[in-house]
Amino acid sequence: MIEIKRSPISKGEFTRGVFATRDIPKGRLIHEAPVVAYPNEQDEFIEKTDLEDYVFEYGSNHTAILLGYGSLFNHSYTPNATYEINFDQHTFDFYAYTDIQAGEEIFINYNGEEDCMDPLWFDQEVPEDPEAK
Repeated sequence: MIEIKRSPISKGEFTRGVFATRDIPKGRLIHEAPVVAYPNEQDEFIEKTDLEDYVFEYGSNHTAILLGYGSLFNHSYTPNATYEINFDQHTFDFYAYTDIQAGEEIFINYNGEEDCMDPLWFDQEVPEDPEAK
């Protein structure tokens, strides 16, 4: 139902995205991504790695790394997919938010809410550190 291919919107070294291999109707489960969770206090270590851009909030006290294709969905403010956290199964479950055509790239809104237009963390300007000079 889905595959990883080169994404025309991705930048940098890893230009991947998740694509539909067949038509997917709205509401259909696309992918169940198993979770590796860790306490938020350990996030300071992850922030020093490239994994920082691939983690998800997992409740109020944990952060999660998603396995499978979970961390490979690209962002859009007009997503065609959404996700729900399944704490009982320790998965992030991705669903078609709209009908998705075969060959189409599958996008989620990284803000978690499909219609949230807040700036993303990697698009926000970081204030200059006066101590760095």
